[in-house]
Amino acid sequence: MSTGGLAAGRLARLAAVMEGHVEQGGVVGLAWAVARRGEAHRGAAGRLEVDGRPVQVDSIFRIASMTKPVVAAAALVLVEECRLHLDEPVDRWLPELADRRVLTHPGAALDDTVPARRPISLRDLLTSRMGIGWDFAVEGPQQVMAAAAELELGSGPPAPAGPPEPDEWIQRLGTLPLAHQPGERWLYHTSSEVLGVLVARAAGQRLGAMLADRLFGPLGMSDTGFAVSEESLDRFGSAYATDPATGERTLHDPADGQWSRPPAFPSGGGGLVSMIDDYLSFAQMLAADGRCGEGRVLSRPSVMAMTTNQLTTEQMAASSPSPDGRLGWGFGVGVQVAPTGPTRSIGSYGWDGGLGSSWINDPAEDLVGILLTNQAFSSPVPPPVVEDFWTGVYASIDD
Repeated sequence: MSTGGLAAGRLARLAAVMEGHVEQGGVVGLAWAVARRGEAHRGAAGRLEVDGRPVQVDSIFRIASMTKPVVAAAALVLVEECRLHLDEPVDRWLPELADRRVLTHPGAALDDTVPARRPISLRDLLTSRMGIGWDFAVEGPQQVMAAAAELELGSGPPAPAGPPEPDEWIQRLGTLPLAHQPGERWLYHTSSEVLGVLVARAAGQRLGAMLADRLFGPLGMSDTGFAVSEESLDRFGSAYATDPATGERTLHDPADGQWSRPPAFPSGGGGLVSMIDDYLSFAQMLAADGRCGEGRVLSRPSVMAMTTNQLTTEQMAASSPSPDGRLGWGFGVGVQVAPTGPTRSIGSYGWDGGLGSSWINDPAEDLVGILLTNQAFSSPVPPPVVEDFWTGVYASIDD
């Protein structure tokens, strides 16, 4: 048994299982890390591109919605600096979102609205309850999100070349009604995009610069950002998806594609690239209650609030991050509120990225796990490589 309480033989089995998914064609390439009690183990398998360079532990991946926790943490930095306040209306920084109108009912026409009962707050953005976003409990068209797509607001899979610059983006969003009253219902994604605009305005910087100053610099996350630098492109590869009609692998974005240059709109909901050790630094900072080396990025109370479920029982029953009710939502992270078997203790938190990534901090086990791949999820349910990764991580615990 190691000092971290992880069995070497079982970690080797985890590595072999990950390599097996590559060999079986489920994924082109991946990198992973498991850390417990300060001891970290890393691995990589496959290639950055089909018939391309091998993946290394310092390879760079698109992390999609694993961006959300990072931007939430940045907002809490500004709260601690008293630049932002959790329950203050965002109107001061985002006047485009003042005086909201709300659909009379979820299926109403876009012009069938009533006044919002109150303004949108920062807390609403952090908890994905601003009133616009994807409703996981609804099947079929969602007219507000369809209208957002028509306005090129990036409501689909991450595509940095699509949305306009932040001022224009928030102006366009401000022309749409809310689907639900502020604070009423958990709706995915759009709140994090708005949060990115808010954080940048409150900091007086572009979002990428603010993240670099407040988070990436202190945490040593030198390969995390909204684009890959020219000198680092040799560690970056393509992103792949699955054709739903044929089941065949398709190219979503080449290595020299949309993430090879800074976007007009730095997406707080899904725009970052990162690599294993960078995201591990972020995850371990949260696991250490905000501490980073001899310094501190966030206070313990801020981390506690971020990683505690903020949804009511009624809200979770109506719409939540998981249809089975096992996940609540904190500030930018999913929070485990019900057991699922031998993995993910109650109180675990983290999130997945739809372009092929997954992260969990498990405080009960003093455990951090991260998986980055270049194969997008083909459904809301993570693919077998993700399920097997977490099975292998927890099976490696040896105490």
